[in-house]
Amino acid sequence: MTLTVAIVGRPNVGKSTLFNRLTGRRAAIVHDLPGVTRDRREGDAQVGDLHFRLVDTAGLEDESDLATTEGRMRAQTDVAMRTADVIMMLIDARAGVTPLDAHFGDLLRRQDKPVILVANKCEGRSGQPGLFEAFSLGLGDPVPVSAEHGEGFGDLYEALRPYADAADPPVDPNAEVEEKDEEDEAVLAARPLSLAIVGRPNVGKSTLVNRLLGEERMLTGPEAGLTRDAIASDWEWHGRRLTLVDTAGLRRKARIEESLEKLSAQDTLNAVRMANVVALVLDANAVLEKQDLTIARHVVEEGRALVVIVNKWDIADGKPEILERLKDRLANALPQVRGIPFVTVSALKGLGMDRMMEIVFSIYDVWNRRVSTRPLNEWLKEMTERHPPPLGGLGRRLRVRYITQAKIRPPTFVAFVSRPADMPDSYARYLVNGLRDSFDLEGVPIRLHLRQGKNPYADKD
Repeated sequence: MTLTVAIVGRPNVGKSTLFNRLTGRRAAIVHDLPGVTRDRREGDAQVGDLHFRLVDTAGLEDESDLATTEGRMRAQTDVAMRTADVIMMLIDARAGVTPLDAHFGDLLRRQDKPVILVANKCEGRSGQPGLFEAFSLGLGDPVPVSAEHGEGFGDLYEALRPYADAADPPVDPNAEVEEKDEEDEAVLAARPLSLAIVGRPNVGKSTLVNRLLGEERMLTGPEAGLTRDAIASDWEWHGRRLTLVDTAGLRRKARIEESLEKLSAQDTLNAVRMANVVALVLDANAVLEKQDLTIARHVVEEGRALVVIVNKWDIADGKPEILERLKDRLANALPQVRGIPFVTVSALKGLGMDRMMEIVFSIYDVWNRRVSTRPLNEWLKEMTERHPPPLGGLGRRLRVRYITQAKIRPPTFVAFVSRPADMPDSYARYLVNGLRDSFDLEGVPIRLHLRQGKNPYADKD
């Protein structure tokens, strides 16, 4: 059993900085503005040889009304504390113990979970007074660290060690080892599909993720822009593993002004770059507006597989007209990726979830498709005979001698051409569309690189 540790504390004490330091990556957005983190974020963390699951949480607020954003943030933090094995309470040693620290320290003393008190920002001497004040919280000896500078983690290791040993006791070398089922090993060996959920603000991305996960994992509400970080959650659908990534809503660049929103937007774009499949969520009553198309083009340019999710279908007006407009706009705005799949859903009511996931895995399989070299070159011969390449700049007809698939994810092909610089875009598109039609590559980006040279296998037996 893996140890789970939840980081809690009032806003702006450095929880996300500590989370990034312990997980070894800049996963959480860090900003001077209090209350940046709103959803709980999980990651695999390490101190020395200790490995554990770490949960970053929103700043503790003395608010319980679920009608408010702060109240829903507090509810998310309460879930993280309930499911954790150990709670790590963080204070800002430079600011000392505040009344809010004392209030939540009192609450933590009353519950039955072990608590490690961590005094952050203890670099230099400015944190010493606050470190001594921390003893007054009654949560044991505080562990002085500097998350930003990576100091004090030896003491943190010693504080975590007993709980890690209890959660994952050493294996008895004389104990019988149960043989693993081969089918289970095959499932574990399969790489999980990374599915990024993107779209404009307030189209229902977090509601969709919560519906798929079957829990209130993401903060939702009527307010636009609740999600700020890209939050990854492990999940399984019919035995296939996924990583669901909820992202912040993307607005037009001209409307992105504050530095925090710029960080959130960059986090979303990074999530797209790292994803296998990207689900672009649309509001059924505002389908494929200009910003939606901008996002879709970015996904395609990154070479990701794209699925369009038309959400709020249960309250849509004029459904046949919406579908017709969606098809027309996809065909006209993204002609280079013909056949992008779309599905109508209601995340709030749970309608269309299985159909959506079937489409996600179907397009993922296409995105991973590999075509053998022999059928590719038989196809090339037929294509060039049916429609020969045009004349080049010297009045001689271009020759496409050979083609092979260089990689998958997305399908990428290399064609050897007598004079690549003279190949018109229209003929390259003819070849790409032929690849799409002949090898069932509908709906995914296809990359075709032209190279000068002869058939590398022409002189071989």
